Order: sequence, then structure tokens, then C-alpha cells
Amino acid sequence: MAAAKPTSVPAPWLRLDPAIDPVVLAPVFAQHHRLHIPGVFAPGAAERIHGALVDGTPWRRNTVGSTGNQSFYVNAYDQQPAEWKAKLLEVIEAKARDGFQYLFDTYPVSDELEEGRRLGIACEAVYDFMNSEAGLEFLRRLTGEPRIAYVDAQCTRYLPGHFLTEHDDDLDGKHRLFAYVLNLTPQWRADWGGLLLFLDADGHVAEGYTPKFNALNIFKTPFPHCVTQVASFAGAARYAITGWIRACPPWG
Repeated sequence: MAAAKPTSVPAPWLRLDPAIDPVVLAPVFAQHHRLHIPGVFAPGAAERIHGALVDGTPWRRNTVGSTGNQSFYVNAYDQQPAEWKAKLLEVIEAKARDGFQYLFDTYPVSDELEEGRRLGIACEAVYDFMNSEAGLEFLRRLTGEPRIAYVDAQCTRYLPGHFLTEHDDDLDGKHRLFAYVLNLTPQWRADWGGLLLFLDADGHVAEGYTPKFNALNIFKTPFPHCVTQVASFAGAARYAITGWIRACPPWG
């Protein structure tokens, strides 16, 4: 069944910093096919979203299982026996050594809204804004891509030990043009891990972004990248809203 276009709920508190001019940034993006934009939302908005991610988001623990994505509600996961969790982690890490694997918490904003389930939490306002004409036009002018028609979204939370191995986001039928990460952790150190790394064909790191608060990272797909494992001594969870900017919405 195709997704249904959700009704947008305006959020006057969520707006871009007016100092950000996509026309000025567009030549940089055209040259490098990726961009880090600090201070993307006007003051107060990112703090409000971060607060909702910390308190009020129904997280699910996601990883790659034998048949694809495997998801557990975090409350149910936490109640499982220690032996079960240790065995699952052993399987996850074995797959991560040589293949595509991830382990982090998510809340699938676009999936939930397109199924008619709206909780009234702040992250939903990001989806609504990105899919508004103002949000889509900002992205078109920034990237020079007139085909942009839809932006999906998921909340992500990386705790110590969480990671995302190398991949390029290329998936048939999804019409993905660009990927984005809106970082929402107020304080972060590079040595805590959780870095977004872009990888050259020879396996070297071409560039890396620390998850700086209220910064938008956007890059063309497909391009090899990964998120490094969050260190055991990290002083916070790594919060973000991430997704893909697409040429076609899922409702056709």
C-alpha cells in the first residue's frame, strides 16, 4: 500500500536562520557535492527539538538481521536477559567486521506520519518544514537540483558502542538525490566518535564532520560514507534527524 501524504502542521517556532543564503552556498556544494552548514535553524529551535529527542521520543533499536532491518522497541530490548543481548551483539559485530551493519536507535518520523500517526513531538515539525514549499525550494536552490520533491526523516540516537559501517545509500526505486544529517547534540567532542566520514575509492578518509549542534550536513548520493563507533567514554548521546532528499514522494 502506498504511503499517504500527511497533513502539515505549521510550527512558527521552526525557521531557517535568515543569514543563510542558499544561492551563496550553491557554488561550494556544486564543487564538492557535500556541505556542512552551521547554525541552520534560528535560535531556540534546535534546543526545542533536542529536548524532545531526549524526553518523549519512542525509540527503537535498529540493526541488520538475517532478512534485513531488525527493530526492537528499546523498552522491550532493555528487559531481555543479558545473555540474549550479549549474543545479539556478538552477531552484530561479526557482520560489521566485513560487511554492512549498523546499531543505533531510531524513530521513523516520515513512516509514522504517512501512516497517520502524529504524536505532536518537535521532530515532526522538521519533516513538515522540509516538505513545505519553502523547505523544498531552499534545498533546490542550495543543490541546483530542480527535481527535489520530497524529504523523508528519521530521528537517530547513537549511544556508546553504536555505529554505521561503510555504505553509499544507493537503493533502486527510492529516487534518492541527496542525504542529510541535522545534528542535535549541544556538546560533542571529536574523540567521542560518531563522526560522519566520507571515503575515497582507495579507502582513505576524504573528509569528516563532527556532529556539531544545529548544523546541517548534506551530500550527494551515492557516495561512500560511514559513522564511526561512539566511544564507551562519550559524555552524551549523539542525536540527529537524518534522511534522504528524493525526486519522488512515496505517495506518487
